[in-house]
Amino acid sequence: MGMNRFNESHVEEAALAWLHDSDWQVAHGPDIAPDMPSAERRDFGEVILADRLCAALARLNPQLPAEALDDAFRKLTRTDAPDLLLHNRAVHRMLVDGVTVEYRTADGTIRGAQACVLDFGDVANNDWLAVNQFAVVEHKRSRRPDVVLFVNGLPLGVIELKNAADEKATIWSAFHQLETYQREIPSLFATNALLIASDGVEARAGALGSGKEWFKPWRTVSGEALADTKLPELRVLLEGLCAPHRLLDLVRDFTVFEDDGAKVIKKIAGYHQFHAVQVAVLETLRAAKLLSEEQGRYESGQHPGGEAGDRRIGVVWHTQGSGKSLTMAFYAGRIIREPAMANPTLVVLTDRNDLDDQLYGTFSRCKDLLRQPRVSITGRHPPAARVHLARMAHLRRGRHGQRQWHRHQPGAVGQRSPRRRRAVGRMVAPRAHLPPPRLPIQQGRPPEVCRQGTSGCTGYARRSHRPS
Repeated sequence: MGMNRFNESHVEEAALAWLHDSDWQVAHGPDIAPDMPSAERRDFGEVILADRLCAALARLNPQLPAEALDDAFRKLTRTDAPDLLLHNRAVHRMLVDGVTVEYRTADGTIRGAQACVLDFGDVANNDWLAVNQFAVVEHKRSRRPDVVLFVNGLPLGVIELKNAADEKATIWSAFHQLETYQREIPSLFATNALLIASDGVEARAGALGSGKEWFKPWRTVSGEALADTKLPELRVLLEGLCAPHRLLDLVRDFTVFEDDGAKVIKKIAGYHQFHAVQVAVLETLRAAKLLSEEQGRYESGQHPGGEAGDRRIGVVWHTQGSGKSLTMAFYAGRIIREPAMANPTLVVLTDRNDLDDQLYGTFSRCKDLLRQPRVSITGRHPPAARVHLARMAHLRRGRHGQRQWHRHQPGAVGQRSPRRRRAVGRMVAPRAHLPPPRLPIQQGRPPEVCRQGTSGCTGYARRSHRPS
């Protein structure tokens, strides 16, 4: 029993050390518990570190009066939502777009504003705190997650660890424990962005409400290469996904709430989707001659690319079941947010009806990420090769107008798309319908963009297998 305790404690200490090395502050839960000299909450029913949240709201919104900041605090900390996932979706919108607040000016006028919750532009301007053994009491049930990740006082991540030396305690025991937490202490998960289950050796990351089939490993740190298989998966996941700048990217650009009108499913990107989209976005800017010297190349895109302004972005090579439709949605959501693209039009080509329907369905369900609703244009039945025309506008400091994206069919009647400065074409086709790369895709290569005109073609086909 003593050895088991030692091993489990060792895993927890190692996780905190890896988080500390990734620029997280670390605190011991009992030290900041209620009634302690360094207490950060009034009772065990509170799951938000109120002082840290208030300080962050004031720091990130110096132009707003106290009345507006109090309004933002109340909306972020409300706990009366009947459905956890729908509440989480509403909070996620506030994390990304800001909290809509109102306040009265000196002359009596009521004004509206968006209160920023996270600083996506300056990672260091946020408060990063990892707390172990964070006890929570709710509905007379007491639970103690192993590690909780707080950003600006909000619990964005929950990590559950099991002892690898105990044959009965597996990584899936940790997963089931997370499910129990979601049922018994749901208030801890209202602001959640990431769940992690690990036995100290294996590790999986997933989204709130996801089944075990959607909890996946994270196999790279920077995206430049697969991590050494000798490294613990938990370390790779914490350093590769929980590094502050990557966690902010995950929250803003790589989280979707798929809504088909009957059910909402939350999903986060896999490591191959995350890094492939990051590379593709910078290659888009390079191809459009919009890449600034400050932006440079993404860390996983170190291979020589094309010339600036050559209007050739490249190819991302997928295998069946690797999530190409979601990769497309993540790319679309990210590129429309890019100010340099100046309101781009996205044209997506497919060569099969079933793929066309699949992609159209994915985009329809991800309207939160794309920041606009779907509009269908009726017309004659389209041929196998069809065009999805996305009329999209980039965001300006959290504000955006009403835009619509269209499924365009030959012969359809509808409004003409307004003239745009930028147009981005994306071709999606089954693997068998595309010519093979000029050089074999190597096992374990990172998710890089394949660029025409270079000495070879690399990708992540072998890494983008259907996960088990």
